[in-house]
Amino acid sequence: MTLCLSLLFLFTIQPSHSITTTTAYAADNSLQRVKARGKIVMATSPDYPPYEFQVSKNGKSEVVGMDVDIMKQVAKDLGVKLVVKSMSFSNVLVAVETGKADVAMSGINPTPERRQSVDFSEIYYNGGQSFLINKTDAGKYTSKASLAHKIIGAQTGTLQYNLAKSKIPGAQVKGMDKNTDLVLALKTHKIDALGIETPSAEAYVKNDPDLKMIKSGYSLNKNDTGSAMALKKGSGTLVAAINKSITKIKAKGLPNQYLAQAGKYMKVNTHNTSMFHYWTYFAKGIEYTLLISAISVIFGVLLGTILALMRFSKSKIFHAISIAYVEFVRGTPLMVQVMFVYFGIGIVVNLPALLSGIIAVSLNSGAYVEEIIRGGINSVDKGQTEASASLGLAKTDTMRFVVLPQALKNIWPALGNEFVSLVKESSIVSIIGVTDLIYQLNIVRADTYRGVMPVFVAMIIYFVMTFILTRVLNYFEGRMKHAK
Repeated sequence: MTLCLSLLFLFTIQPSHSITTTTAYAADNSLQRVKARGKIVMATSPDYPPYEFQVSKNGKSEVVGMDVDIMKQVAKDLGVKLVVKSMSFSNVLVAVETGKADVAMSGINPTPERRQSVDFSEIYYNGGQSFLINKTDAGKYTSKASLAHKIIGAQTGTLQYNLAKSKIPGAQVKGMDKNTDLVLALKTHKIDALGIETPSAEAYVKNDPDLKMIKSGYSLNKNDTGSAMALKKGSGTLVAAINKSITKIKAKGLPNQYLAQAGKYMKVNTHNTSMFHYWTYFAKGIEYTLLISAISVIFGVLLGTILALMRFSKSKIFHAISIAYVEFVRGTPLMVQVMFVYFGIGIVVNLPALLSGIIAVSLNSGAYVEEIIRGGINSVDKGQTEASASLGLAKTDTMRFVVLPQALKNIWPALGNEFVSLVKESSIVSIIGVTDLIYQLNIVRADTYRGVMPVFVAMIIYFVMTFILTRVLNYFEGRMKHAK
């Protein structure tokens, strides 16, 4: 079943060259589908001011920025409600390809490579390309030519990354998923310059006196380098309707007005950049982290116990299933499993991001718990089962009343370590937009332009959570040792 879903996922996201554009559009009902639902879903990565970022309004977090304002106008023209779905930048196009969102909008450049996988609207804004450098290096780096053979940072999978590789001689390009991480790398001199769109570069310079902007000097085709909306292949009717809105928006000069509005929001964010001011963000992150961890622990233990019992079953089928499951899960990264559950299985069943994260983490934990329980069962002396058999106990009763209680005492430290690890490993769900602690950390970094302090706060929070959990587990371990 898993293999079938994997193949389905892979084939679904590949561009179809066997169907002509005319045929695809003839069968296209993308606009009708959006209007029938009464909403249009926008996938975005809200860590890219002034295009999209988060602010706290009336005690609630809200995604704002030029892209959001443009999309609101498009939704108004279509007569539907706008729903914003947040996730990492590397997943916004996948969200469109797999039907998780109708539109991806995150300062996306419609490059020829991306056009092979998704449809694009007309360009709605062209801000140009620039570099961010440290102000102390202003005399050293003055143009693109001066960056030759230097370390250039850029967001992975972006136009800026490809431009740095192809147009700066001898450049060593370092890619990261988040611009906030790249800015931190720049300020700590891990990279010499950061390739970024001009509006975002200007936003960072206005809010960080240690940074300076220089023009890129690239000679580019504006049709490939401006910002456009990405839609699923074959969404011709929806693209046409969106293009009508974009034409009106540009004619009225609204993008520049929206940028000015974004600037006002950014000033609100940077008016008070103390971590205490953003305590609600961290509190929400803690809430989701603990929720995911607690539920995943319960289902992980249940699944692990079932798999362990299957491993000891005389049925060759159950035995094989248990081994195959554990080997497969332990042989693939948790991040890939999270993305597969959300995007891959989401093709068949449209699961929410939070539920997808819980399922993926639970399934992953179950495989490791199975190995812990299996080791615990093996550690119980065989004489115990022989004695139980001599007393006339059935095998199920022997396992339930004799073996498992003794095994639990033996595996409790290892099981506790798995619980503690789960609290930390659950942070991976942030890539699909679950607002856990890591997700909130990146939002605070983007909003405040402070690279280190939010990381430090999150590190302390994780330590406090795991320290308390460790003390609780140690308490129960002591109770077990003294129990007769």
